[in-house]
Amino acid sequence: MIYLCFCLCIGCASVNGTEQHIHRQWMLVSYKDFPKEDLMNSKAEINLTKISDAGKIAGTAFMGCNRMFFNAEIKSKKRIEISGLGSTLMACEKMELESQFSKDFEKMKNFVIEGHFLTLYDEKGNKIKFVAADWD
Repeated sequence: MIYLCFCLCIGCASVNGTEQHIHRQWMLVSYKDFPKEDLMNSKAEINLTKISDAGKIAGTAFMGCNRMFFNAEIKSKKRIEISGLGSTLMACEKMELESQFSKDFEKMKNFVIEGHFLTLYDEKGNKIKFVAADWD
């Protein structure tokens, strides 16, 4: 009985710990064939710090042109649901990154946090990798 309680407490602590670590600003460092230098020059990022009244993440993203907004919900220690992706509607010269990201982002269903890195995965194994903005 004590062992069961201990395991349940550890399991809950792990999810809460994961949730605390995900609530950060993340800089995009790896996505498809886009060079890392282009990602950095675009100041590509997602921000997962704001929590809505419903308890979901009220996220924002920027890929070099438009501001994007979305909802995200942590479903379990490794599962995330991203929905409601929208954006402002400015036209810019270089929009390929933003175009591809907006097509793929809501498909991401799994996540892993390793050190200062957040990696999102879809069901096919495609990934989007970020580094914490507050990491030196």
